[in-house]
Amino acid sequence: MQTRFRGLLVPVATPFDEALAPDVEALVAHCEWLLAQGADGLALFGTTSEATSLGLDERLELLEAVVAAGIPATRLMPGTGTCALTDSVRLTAHAVGLGCGGVLMLPPFYYKSVDEAGLADYFAELIERVGDARLRLYLYHIPPVAQVGIPFGLVASLAARYPETLAGLKDSSGDWEHTARLIAEFPQLAIFPGSEVFLLEGLRAGGAGCITATGNVNPGGIQAVYAGWQTERADALQAQASALRRAVQAHPMIPAVKAILARQHGHGGWRRVRPPLVALEAAAEAALLEAVTTAGLEIPG
Repeated sequence: MQTRFRGLLVPVATPFDEALAPDVEALVAHCEWLLAQGADGLALFGTTSEATSLGLDERLELLEAVVAAGIPATRLMPGTGTCALTDSVRLTAHAVGLGCGGVLMLPPFYYKSVDEAGLADYFAELIERVGDARLRLYLYHIPPVAQVGIPFGLVASLAARYPETLAGLKDSSGDWEHTARLIAEFPQLAIFPGSEVFLLEGLRAGGAGCITATGNVNPGGIQAVYAGWQTERADALQAQASALRRAVQAHPMIPAVKAILARQHGHGGWRRVRPPLVALEAAAEAALLEAVTTAGLEIPG
């Protein structure tokens, strides 16, 4: 059985060139930096990756390029959930074929108010069509964005039907009580809150770590919480990581993360986002950089 993910996973931001095409060289360099800074895994094509602004072929080609560049496939948890079942099957089978340690799966999110049975059919059909025992599926619950969530009953039914395949869940509800219930009801699954604000509390309850946007810019600080959660410094480490998270999320998350990365990597192209997103204005970026510096993040001048 494949080892399941634990620790800090980062939904890797996607750099774009002047033509708004993915910048493969910058992406690979960022992946290497994240792993060197302590990230346990890389959730390419997550929300922070602007995944829903990437085409199917772009995702396939980028994943192949990252693996070909030497990023260990076993450390990758690419997002493969789309609204079209056939696209999700293709992305998932491709990731499994490359040896990825798992995939992060959004529900089909276009049709609202679908019932639990419909969602169960979608995930079951996907698992059956991929038809590969190596598949490790991590569900992605993000109702503030997708609006279509992952009900507790759905998790229970999939866990019973596919106990080897269903490996965990990312909970980006922002509701600690919801995350705590998932951890309590599904101890066999790796439950990841979607923010490091809940990392220490989650670990103390039996959670697996976190999958967080700000892991792009503060991997070392967040990893310190994970590594030291059972030490006397745990609460202080968590407070520092949480303060930095609050400073970043005071701005639109994706442009804010990219503005910080532009400074950290000395590469102005990191500021680019694909429409309809827009980059931070100069005044907002200056305020952001001041706030995160005050919160303890070291940024090159």
